Amino acid sequence: MPQPLRQFDVIVLGAGAAGLMCAATAGQRGRRVALLEHGGQPGRKILISGGGRCNFTNLHCGGGNFLSQNKHFAKSALAGYGPLDFIALVERHGIRWHEKTLGQLFCDGSARAILEMLLRECARGGVELVLNARGIGVEPSGPGRFRVCCSAGEFAAPALVVATGGLSIPKMGASGLGYELARQFGLAVVAARPALVPLVLGGEEAAWTRLAGVAAEVEASAEAGRTDHRCGVKAPRHPGDLMPGAKPIPFREKMLVTHRGLSGPAVLQASSFWLPGSTLALNLCPDRVVLGGLAKPRARRDSMALRQALKQVLPERLAAFLAETAGPDGWSNRALEAYERRLHAWQLHPVGTEGFEKAEVTSGGVDTGGLHARTMETRTVQGLYFIGEVVDVTGWLGGFNFQWAWASAVAAGNAC
Repeated sequence: MPQPLRQFDVIVLGAGAAGLMCAATAGQRGRRVALLEHGGQPGRKILISGGGRCNFTNLHCGGGNFLSQNKHFAKSALAGYGPLDFIALVERHGIRWHEKTLGQLFCDGSARAILEMLLRECARGGVELVLNARGIGVEPSGPGRFRVCCSAGEFAAPALVVATGGLSIPKMGASGLGYELARQFGLAVVAARPALVPLVLGGEEAAWTRLAGVAAEVEASAEAGRTDHRCGVKAPRHPGDLMPGAKPIPFREKMLVTHRGLSGPAVLQASSFWLPGSTLALNLCPDRVVLGGLAKPRARRDSMALRQALKQVLPERLAAFLAETAGPDGWSNRALEAYERRLHAWQLHPVGTEGFEKAEVTSGGVDTGGLHARTMETRTVQGLYFIGEVVDVTGWLGGFNFQWAWASAVAAGNAC
């Protein structure tokens, strides 16, 4: 038997971080909200985030921590709902938390505490959560109304919020539905690509993978627009180029060598700025002078002395690798000075990323030029909103993407 059309004030598509927060916000304003999730479980990415402890925000969150074609777009929503607001919510629910490093906040216990908090907030607002809502399709249903058809039935409302996320981690149910809906309603979409993702090394640089498991503190940055002279490829327009004269941002954290290339927080951060043809620059010894001892009069100058000097500032396996495969071009003062400079600006040329399967977030998405920054409503279609990762706003690693989810969700939830 066909199911009757069900009427609501707001329909939210996607029960991830942004969708749950938006539904709760709208519901607690007295709106009748249907929250449709195509999977069988809400908040799956919340549960795996932060190593299972959910890095739910960052104390230092600001507009400068986000990439977008419009570098100012995120500021309005973040000003309306910041880290302290979410911390207050967490504390009202009795969730214990701690600061790890660089302002990153984690649950003391499981990430499930954040998911359960959001579900309680939805219940408080009378939100109807509908799971396994597969095959979602959306059609206009008269002026200012939307009709959503799916395996769970048919729903109608004057407000539709798209919180379907990006393409990252497809095994968690990621899909391109949000981009399809944006195009359906005439919105532009910035090409999606993996962000906060491990980088892959190839050619001679694949020798680095012999060091799999080695970790070191470095400064990493992606230098956009550099020509890779080995293949003649020049990187296209790049997030770091959006501000004229902008310099690459160096991220000082751990780098991890993997069986395919490089990962770790420093490299993941730089990866959001990396495009094919870009150079990955590594300061392998930040704030350290490595070869000062070799430059002294009558100092020993050979590969053994180099290895010993490198071991003072780098993990032993990495020090041995550099000494054996990429030493200085001679032992003169000039050669040692050039090698010292190289250690602080080591150039690598990744051949790709590990793709959406390993990406923590998706860069690109619904063009912010088509959205109102204060409400997340589209400029051309009344009652249609896009929030969270589906929008062309991508945060740095460390809780920034969750804060964007909360902030954009509250902006839409207070407006729809």
